[in-house]
Amino acid sequence: MQIYKLLHPNEYAALRTDAETLGAPVDLADGFIHFSTADQLQETARRHFSQATVLWVLGVDTGSLGDTLKWEPSRGGALFPHLYGKLLLSHIRDEREVHRAPGELWSLEDAAVDR
Repeated sequence: MQIYKLLHPNEYAALRTDAETLGAPVDLADGFIHFSTADQLQETARRHFSQATVLWVLGVDTGSLGDTLKWEPSRGGALFPHLYGKLLLSHIRDEREVHRAPGELWSLEDAAVDR
């Protein structure tokens, strides 16, 4: 199964440079890296990236994360994937840069494709 991490361009650039990340500031504050399933991705973008016009969508195969990946209840009681460890560049199976005009809704259907 593939899960997704949304990053701002500067966070993605740091991941590419360092080959690993402990996540965005919200991830560091919460103690785990937040991921979304394909079905959760659109709402995650709407809620947490409303001011952004560019995002990176990173697809990660859950099998590559081992027991550091936990499924925990979050928004509305739905189970969300949380990574308790570093996200390595080698974990990333797919990556896409997506754009939108200010005020438009995110359109991530094409970005969240299990390849």
